[in-house]
Amino acid sequence: MNAAVHSTRHNPGPTYRQLFTPKLVTVLREGYGSAQLRADVVAGLTVAIVALPLSMAIAIASGVSPDRGLYTAIVGGFIVSLLGGSRFQIGGPAGAFIVLVASTVARHGVEGLILATMMSGVFLVAVGYLRLGTYIKFIPYPVTVGFTAGIAVIIFASQISELFGLSLAGKEPGALIAKLTALAAAAGTVNASAVAVAALTIATIVGLKRWRPSWPGMLAAVALASLAAAALGLPVETIGTRFGGIPRSFPLPSLPAFDLPLMQALLPDAIAFTLLGAIESLLSAVVADGMTGRRHRSNCELVAQGFANIGSSLFGGICVTGTIARTATNVRAGAHGPVAGMLHSLFLLFFILAAAPLASYIPLAALAGVLAVVAWNMVEKTAFAALIRSSWGDALVLLVTFALVVFRDLTEGIVVGFALGSVLFIDRMSKAINVEALEGVAIADVADNENGDRPPYDPAASADPDTVVYRISGAFFFGAASAVAAVLDRIADQRRNFVLDCSAVPFLDSTAANVIEGAARKARRAGVRFIIAGAAPQVRRMLFQHGVRPPLVRYKTTTRSALEQLRNGRQSETPAAATW
Repeated sequence: MNAAVHSTRHNPGPTYRQLFTPKLVTVLREGYGSAQLRADVVAGLTVAIVALPLSMAIAIASGVSPDRGLYTAIVGGFIVSLLGGSRFQIGGPAGAFIVLVASTVARHGVEGLILATMMSGVFLVAVGYLRLGTYIKFIPYPVTVGFTAGIAVIIFASQISELFGLSLAGKEPGALIAKLTALAAAAGTVNASAVAVAALTIATIVGLKRWRPSWPGMLAAVALASLAAAALGLPVETIGTRFGGIPRSFPLPSLPAFDLPLMQALLPDAIAFTLLGAIESLLSAVVADGMTGRRHRSNCELVAQGFANIGSSLFGGICVTGTIARTATNVRAGAHGPVAGMLHSLFLLFFILAAAPLASYIPLAALAGVLAVVAWNMVEKTAFAALIRSSWGDALVLLVTFALVVFRDLTEGIVVGFALGSVLFIDRMSKAINVEALEGVAIADVADNENGDRPPYDPAASADPDTVVYRISGAFFFGAASAVAAVLDRIADQRRNFVLDCSAVPFLDSTAANVIEGAARKARRAGVRFIIAGAAPQVRRMLFQHGVRPPLVRYKTTTRSALEQLRNGRQSETPAAATW
């Protein structure tokens, strides 16, 4: 037994180096040859084809020029793959950030957005090195489904004006109700050509996904719409007419202007970027793990995301995070490791240097069509319906999160949804704990066990009028403390001997320890012997730390041994937990 304890105490967890070694290093150590490189080249090119129109569309929807979306995918995507803790993660601009980025640009301009992106990168690096990424997975599933669906609704609403070519009287409002009101007022300005381009784009994407799923549907749809608009001379806005095209050069890195009052004003935005970036990137990594059977390093991934955001801001890019759709495409394309993600960035860089003028012909209605499809795919429709049907608690968390994201604020939706989910979980767990009286086999009929055998008569467990035995089953924590305390207060002074069986208590917190300490002191004042039986080492440790120790109570390893001691009239013992 001592050897086992010694082994357990000296079994170290993952080392710092193991936790933060990039997956690229792991892949190269395993051996990397021409076959692996070919696989990564094909996957990287496939992902770049998907990322090209999507990065520009997300940037435009976020209120910045399309080239900033490409800079984000190039710099941020390269760093995510270079330093990340996932083999297959593809970083870049994400649709989930459109709402946050657009609101930041509206309040503080592009320079404010770049500074907030850098601040978010620093926060993500700190979160990763502090190993807080482990706790991101505790966000309830209804919250993630609710905020993803809410973001999808907002993204689609933001593209209505481009889908229909509307001409608004003023600036498009950010709030959903005000936005829809303004769009309805401009209904008479519908551009039929824009509607046709958007419809052609959506139909091409949907059709290719159904009949030619291996083809790059988004790029093909945008290319076809661009050719049709140019050949027919359709009066639609393009990247060239609104933004003047995309530069055929890559910008030099430069630091944003650091201004303390501006940084203070940007702090809520940076925190929102950090929270959403951590959730999105780790969720994407989990999806990749499920598709490949691999395991990512969550804290290493957050560190990489942080450096990617810092790098993106240095080159004028926007927020970087792991992207589920592009990561899934990378896996399906047969990627071997992070080199595929790095190559995807290099392919995008080649597009800027060699083919940037072609982007001027892309209609904005076509990019809006791309985002409309993205928004539709973002909604986890099956999961949404299942959560609505599963329980009133899950449905409440889902709908509250969804409503707050759509009508109030994304961060507020996540925080309130998480808090509401936590409260409901605590309520469920508090009801799961059970306190019951244990009766000896001499006065209770014991049912056959699962093998059909009846346990033999146990004289040590027979009824004793001076002894009461109660068992606590379940996690004993602050949520259940009041209910258990009420029971213990009633029974702790009813007999001469009181045995509390804790063998079915896997966890006990300080509030629960304080409840037991209060019951033990009440029993001592009443002259009742108080014995705790079957407590696990971690439970005994917590009890000892809160004063539940001899001579206030005695400890026995089993209820049987406690009853035997009481029957034999022993008045003293060496407590089993005295070594703690």
